Amino acid sequence: MIDTALPTTRYALSGDVNIAYQVMGNGPIDIFIVTGSVSHVEFLHEIKGYTAFMRRLSKFARVIMFDKRGQGLSDRISGAPSLEDRMDDVRAIMDEIGSRNAALIAFSEGGALSIIFAATYPERVSHLILFGCFACFSEMFENPKERIELRYKNWGTGVMMSNVLPSLATDPEMVQQLAKLERLSATPGAHRTMMYLNLLIDVRSILPNVRVPTLVLHRRTDRMIPAERGRELATKIPGAKYIEYPDGDHGYWTGDVVSVIGDIEEFVTGHRDDASVDTERVLATVLFTDIVGSTQSAVEMGDQTWRQLLENHDQIAKQMVERHRGILVKTTGDGILATFDGPARAVRCALSFGAVSKQIGLPLRAGLHTGEIELRGRDIGGIAVHAAARVMARCEPNEVLVSRVVTDLVAGAGLKFSERGSHDLKGLPGRWDLYAAST
Repeated sequence: MIDTALPTTRYALSGDVNIAYQVMGNGPIDIFIVTGSVSHVEFLHEIKGYTAFMRRLSKFARVIMFDKRGQGLSDRISGAPSLEDRMDDVRAIMDEIGSRNAALIAFSEGGALSIIFAATYPERVSHLILFGCFACFSEMFENPKERIELRYKNWGTGVMMSNVLPSLATDPEMVQQLAKLERLSATPGAHRTMMYLNLLIDVRSILPNVRVPTLVLHRRTDRMIPAERGRELATKIPGAKYIEYPDGDHGYWTGDVVSVIGDIEEFVTGHRDDASVDTERVLATVLFTDIVGSTQSAVEMGDQTWRQLLENHDQIAKQMVERHRGILVKTTGDGILATFDGPARAVRCALSFGAVSKQIGLPLRAGLHTGEIELRGRDIGGIAVHAAARVMARCEPNEVLVSRVVTDLVAGAGLKFSERGSHDLKGLPGRWDLYAAST
């Protein structure tokens, strides 16, 4: 049973500074929300979608929201806080509520703080989730100082937050609420000082030192932080998983929140529970692909060349999936997830996609499985999705692997298969017979 009452604001003492925080839920996992440059733990509940998002998270975790020092209901300070001070604030709240270990969900400006905290105190961070984040503020935009001064001039009018949440800014009353949130978050001068501090943020050298499990989430249509900044984080943090959503705001609590929360829950807990969301189950063949050695290739080629290759990859994927009457569910940064109503078309798509990608210098791995999937808005879920991902993980470069059920269903379709042995697939029962496909 989820409590419908709003949480109570409490304070933790960090040195001689009082840090305002709230707690929702009592799940076995602690999740800290590390906000961006605008925050007010009480008034945020007045913004459409925010409370509902936190309540969804609180179904499987104890969720902690807080205002960084100098923001919202936390003590005002002179000047701008250092990242070291902000790390102390996170530790102070953790100690106050008895949290020895927590997952950090960082948003926008909160990413740099969370990256450093995770690298410095890995024993206190179970998972790191970066949503709409960046590593270096000054290189995101041309003339960043002009951008800061323009924001300073318009502070308190809702202009900035309307770009953070454009889907809400179509409502004039909501724009007024967003303007009030800006004013309650900080004074114009305090926010300006913080932005100039952010101009100095560059945690790129820290990224290789992050050793906790990391999930990077970004929206392709983010107006505030370009999606390539998210891709950069995922490329340079060892073992990081990247998910890029095709549309939505910079603000994480709007848009397709079912997919976002499902991805977070699955990453943190190992499963996702969308029981509260109506789902439709259908039989489909699921295709997962990824680019072999994507991290090393990105390093060798440089960001610009790699970004162009990824764009070519995504365009080819879209064309191939459509040609074979499939549905491109999403791109994953260096791969795709797609579904097909015919397993033979799915296999042929994988083979064709792999051949074309190889020609442009992007060797692929592809895994397929046929089973029942759950339709969750634009996303999908279910055991069949996990099975396809696990099959792909067994692939060699430039190989298309399928499960036994796929070979049984495409008999007579003119496809050829070579045995690749029986395997244990992580998290799935029994042993699985796998086969390499060819034409």
